[in-house]
Formats: sequence, C-alpha cells, structure tokens
Amino acid sequence: MRLLRVHTDAGLRDAVLTEDGRVATLDGEVEAAYDVDRLRERAAGADVETASAFEDVRLAAPLSPGKIVCVGLNYADHAAEGGQDAPAEPILFMKAPDTVVSARDDVVIPRGSEKTDWEVELGVVIGRTAAYLDSEAEALDHVAGYVLVNDVSERHFQLERGGQWDKGKNAPTFCPIGPWVLTADEVPDPQAIKLGLDVNGDVLQDSSTAQMIFSVAHLVHYISQFMTLYPGDVISTGTPAGVGAGQKPPRFLRTGDVLRVWADGLGEQHTRLA
Repeated sequence: MRLLRVHTDAGLRDAVLTEDGRVATLDGEVEAAYDVDRLRERAAGADVETASAFEDVRLAAPLSPGKIVCVGLNYADHAAEGGQDAPAEPILFMKAPDTVVSARDDVVIPRGSEKTDWEVELGVVIGRTAAYLDSEAEALDHVAGYVLVNDVSERHFQLERGGQWDKGKNAPTFCPIGPWVLTADEVPDPQAIKLGLDVNGDVLQDSSTAQMIFSVAHLVHYISQFMTLYPGDVISTGTPAGVGAGQKPPRFLRTGDVLRVWADGLGEQHTRLA
C-alpha cells in the first residue's frame, strides 16, 4: 500500500494511491500518531470513485517524523569518493523534523551557502517502538514501511565550519520526503531497491541498497541501543556515490536547478532549487 498526505480545501488529509495511480483521500483528520494498521483500515473505506489524478493533487510530506536519524558513509563508494575509509560502526547524526518538505516543494539554498549538495537515500519508517532490541532478526518487525529521502547538505557548513555535521544538515527544506510511504509488506527485501538522482537531467547517482555497508536490519537494531525509536520516526540510511562534492570538479546546487530523485517502488521527487 502507498500512503500519502495531501493538502485539500478541507485541510491536510491522509490518502492512498489507488491501483490505477490516482489519489483517494481518507475520511477524518490526519492520524496524530503514525499507525499503519489504522491507516490500512481507513484506506479500505476510501472512495476511489472520487479519486484525483496524482499530478493534480497538492502533495504534503507523507508523514511528520518525531525524529529523523541519519546514517553517514553507509556506502563504501560514497566514503571513497570523499577520501574516507568505510566506517567500522554506523555514523549517526540527526535532522530536525522542521526540515521536512514534500516531494514537490522547493529546496531553499540557505543564506551564505557555498556548497549545497544532494543525497538520495532510502528512508525507513518505524512502525513499532524499538528500544534495546535483542537481535537484528527482530528488527524488520518494527518497520512500517519505506520512503524516499533527499538528505540535502551544505558541505561548507558541514565540514569546514567546525562542530558536528548537524550544522550542514538542518537548513529549512533540507529533507524532502515522499511522495508516499510504501508499506513493508510490499518490500520483500529492503537491500534490493534501486535508487538514483538527476540534476537538470544529468544522472549523477544510480545505485542499489544492495551496496549498503550496514543493512536496514542492522541499523534498526544498532540505533535502538542508543535511543528509542517510535512509530513515525525515520531512519535515513545513507547515500551512494555521485554527490556533488564527489564530482570532478565538484559540482554544487544553484538557484533554478531541478532535482529528480527516485527509487523503485517509492516514486519520484521533483524539486527546484530556490
């Protein structure tokens, strides 16, 4: 099932993508807590006869994460393009929830930016509270679904201004999410998802989650040892090679650039730099 949120005349509404690619809104207010089972029940009663064309709806982010836990250098080729060794343990940092925008919203280059960059990533949506999980074997039972994420980053702020990576990761609009959450039952293997990114039509990232150093199951288990993961939290699992900082010469985003971000089963993002 593909779960969305859309803006309507009556306000923000949960919605589902129908089998023929239209958007059917669900009755009632958006869920206060991210509950996939409850959304599935509500989707069963959606009025598909009045569904709208996907291109015509005003998308919102498909969920409002309580927290976004990001993983750095989780693809060996991405670490190598930055001249770094693959990490022995996952590198974690956070993105604030107020960075989240939809798959069609503009990404705003922050004031003083010199090196705004892109990162296509697989997002993992937590469905059950996970704390101190005993093993990786139970980790995927705590996953509600998967979502496309662009971990937009300002490399000058991140790497050259001192302190932690968070400084370059948390400008407004720096976390486009969606267009939808694909429920976990439709993803037999999260380590077999192709994903990529184009800038102005140039293909710069084209890879697969099979290339991850640390698998989704490993990440959910590992992160649960350090913090509690709640339903609706998102883990952004890292990016493959092809970021702007890794181009020769480096290439960074400018006003007017257009990003197409995609992953199999997770749809596409089309965002413009403002």
